[in-house]
Amino acid sequence: MKKIGTIIILLLIIFFGYEGFVYLKYRSVNAVSDAAFVKSDSLKTLGFKVNGKVIFMSKNEGESIKKGEILAKIDDIDFLNAKAKITNTIDATKKTKEGLELKLKRITKELSLNEKIAKNNIGAYKQNIEAIKFSIKANKTKFHKLNLDEKRYKNMLKQKLISKNDYEKIYTSRNALKDMISSQKRELDSYILNLNNIKSALTLSVIKKSQTVEIEKNIEAMGLKIKSMQNLKQEVNNKIRYCTLISPMDGKIAKKFINTNKVLSAGYPVYSIVNPRKLHVEVLLSEKKLDGVKVGDDVSVKIDALDNKEFKGKVQSISPTSASTFSLVPRDIASGEFTKLDQRFTIRISLAKTKGLLVGMSANIAIKRTK
Repeated sequence: MKKIGTIIILLLIIFFGYEGFVYLKYRSVNAVSDAAFVKSDSLKTLGFKVNGKVIFMSKNEGESIKKGEILAKIDDIDFLNAKAKITNTIDATKKTKEGLELKLKRITKELSLNEKIAKNNIGAYKQNIEAIKFSIKANKTKFHKLNLDEKRYKNMLKQKLISKNDYEKIYTSRNALKDMISSQKRELDSYILNLNNIKSALTLSVIKKSQTVEIEKNIEAMGLKIKSMQNLKQEVNNKIRYCTLISPMDGKIAKKFINTNKVLSAGYPVYSIVNPRKLHVEVLLSEKKLDGVKVGDDVSVKIDALDNKEFKGKVQSISPTSASTFSLVPRDIASGEFTKLDQRFTIRISLAKTKGLLVGMSANIAIKRTK
C-alpha cells in the first residue's frame, strides 16, 4: 500500500514538473499577455453637420449597411425656404443688372453718335459763319462804294448831268445791297445761335457721359451682389445636403444613439458604424516581455467570448513610446524619489481571419519570439 502511494506521489511530481517545464518553456518562447482587445480603425461615429429635427432613421443596431446608403434625415424645410428667397433675390438682381447694362449700352451709343454729329455740325457752322462774315465784309466795302456813288449821282442829277434813270439804278443797287447785308447779319446771328446750341448739347453730352460711370459702378455692385448671393446659395445647398446622413462605408450599425423626432445640435452623435472585416488586436505588453518581439512575428490570439477560439495573426507594429508617455498627469521625478513601474507598450496585431469577432472583445495573445 505504501509502495503504491509512493509511486503515485512520484508520478504527480513528474507530471507537475513536466507541466511546469512546459509552462516555463512556453513563456520563454512566447510573449504572453491577457491585456488584449479587438479593435477597429473603421469605427466611426456619425452625426449631422447642421441643427434640426430628425424625421427619418433607417437602421437599428446590428443591421448591415452599404456605402452611400441613407441612414437618417433632418427636416430641411427651413433651408429650402431660405434657398428659394436667395434664388428670387438673385433673379431680381440679375434683371436689374441686365436693365442697367441695356441702358448703359443705349446711352453710350446715343452719346457717341450725338457727339460725332455735334462735332461735325460745329465744324460746318464755323465754316459757314466765317464765309458769311467774309461776305458781309465784302458787301460792306461794296456798299460803302455804292453809297458814295449814290451821293455823286444825286449831285449829278441835280446838275442834270445824268438821267433820273441812271440815278435810280445806282440808288436801287445801294438799297438792295444794304438789305442783303442786313439779311446776312440775321443769317450770321442764326448760325451763331445754332452753334452755341450745338456746343451746349455737346457739353450736356459730356455731362451725360460722366453719368455712365455711375451706371457702370451700379452694374459692378449688382455683379458683386449676385456673386455674394450665389456663394450664400451654395452654402445653403451644402446645408440641404448635410440634412441627409449617408454611410461612408460598408459595415454594420454598432450603436444607435437617438430616435426620430429628436432635435439635434450639429455634431451630436446619431450612429456609430464599423466594418467587421477590418479588425485588429491591440495588446499592452510589458517592457519585460518585449525582448525578441519584432514586426512580422506570428501571434496566437484566443478570444474569451468565443470559448478561447484561436485566431492566427502577425505583429503589425510596435509603439515607439510607452502608454504612459502621453499621460495627462505625468509622473514627478524631480525629487529623485519614485517607485519604478513596469511600462507597457502597444502592440498592433493583424489577423488572417475576423469572422465572429466583435469590436471590444478581450483576448489572450502569445507572440512567438524570433531569435
